Amino acid sequence: MSNHVAVENNSNSASSNTKKLRSQPVNKVTVVLGAQWGDEGKGKLVDLLATEADVVCRCAGGNNAGHTVVVGDKEYDFHLLPSGIIHPNCTSVIGNGLVVHLPGLFEEAEKALTKGLNGWHERLRISDRAHLVLDLHQQVDGLQEQEKSKNKSSLGTTKKGIGPTYSCKASRTGLRVCDLMGDFEIFSDKFRTLVRIHKKLFPQLEVDEEAELQKYKVYKEKIKPMVCDTVYFMDSMLREPGKRILVEGANATMLDIDFGTYPYVTSSNCSIGGVCTGLGVPPRSIGEVYGVFKAYTTRVGDGAFPTELMNEIGDLLQSTGQEFGVTTKRRRRCGWLDVVLLKYVNMINGFSALAMTKLDILDIFDEIKIGVKYVLNGEPLESFPARQDVLKEVDVEYVTMPGWKSCTANARRFEDLPEAAQNYVRKAEELIGVPIKWVGVGKSRDSIIKLF
Repeated sequence: MSNHVAVENNSNSASSNTKKLRSQPVNKVTVVLGAQWGDEGKGKLVDLLATEADVVCRCAGGNNAGHTVVVGDKEYDFHLLPSGIIHPNCTSVIGNGLVVHLPGLFEEAEKALTKGLNGWHERLRISDRAHLVLDLHQQVDGLQEQEKSKNKSSLGTTKKGIGPTYSCKASRTGLRVCDLMGDFEIFSDKFRTLVRIHKKLFPQLEVDEEAELQKYKVYKEKIKPMVCDTVYFMDSMLREPGKRILVEGANATMLDIDFGTYPYVTSSNCSIGGVCTGLGVPPRSIGEVYGVFKAYTTRVGDGAFPTELMNEIGDLLQSTGQEFGVTTKRRRRCGWLDVVLLKYVNMINGFSALAMTKLDILDIFDEIKIGVKYVLNGEPLESFPARQDVLKEVDVEYVTMPGWKSCTANARRFEDLPEAAQNYVRKAEELIGVPIKWVGVGKSRDSIIKLF
């Protein structure tokens, strides 16, 4: 009898311990992702949400991204720094999934400093597991593009060294922030080895090894106060009750290396999976996932673009929307909204809601089209094509809607929009199958209409 009681007590004790061991993070992260080919206006939504966030994180990419935030008469262009860096009560995190070009980081910070961004270094945490983009990576990026252009296979990269750095990461020859934080002699040896490897592949590569190492010795001291194990930092933020965490996606799902229009993609996972691998956040800690898309479609560089308008309408979209890449300054190609693409992107990310930006750019049109179906050789396609040659050949079926021919820039409530503009938003929502929560009608922070 006594043995039986003892067993019961041990069982209760074990159950209690198990409950303690199974305690999970209490907070969820909110994620903002691009739902087209980038340049959708993610920075503005992140800025809006960051006013109530304690932590804003980047999880993938590097300074090939470009996020514009307009506050009053100040316009910030962020490439590596999370957009939340402008908020004095918000901690910004550069996660392990990023590749970091330190000269670019400090150049960006200095530029923002002239616009009043003070104390940024006190609010920034850099993962010690993030890989370093070296100047030699940027040289290699340019040399590879030159070689590809000879065969008319150029990808139109930003030449920021992102692809070559991720290649080094995959081949396990890369240098990480933790290497720089360690014994500098060991870092120097690894650096020289990396130079030697690349010079075998690219004999024309020019690297002043000693000058570069001296530069990184200085950077080591400059970034030391910002470097930490961000996996542990994120875990502590997830467990501290009431902490609000925002993840800012870079690039966009159609540029994702697995799900985008390969090979015309970036070198990282910029869809929802990149949040887990790029920050060390467990899947169960992902909460709301918001997708951002333009009221029309744009992309920079080469690659298939089914709804592209290679006519005066496309030119008008480009000029009215001031469609130039934030990072590359290249002219963006423009076309009608593509619902086939957006439905595919939603399958991957599982959006909770969407933000439609730049509705005001459509104010000038008599009629507006939405691409709703891809057809190849007279047959509708059942899925989004993986092959570029197929995607280039598809015909697009459209629904046509009347324009509103009036200014929407001053609207601050959905009811303030012309009826035809409201109908366009609701039609897009119906076709995509995801609620639209925000509509953007201008550049500034206050030009976002919240629907619910």
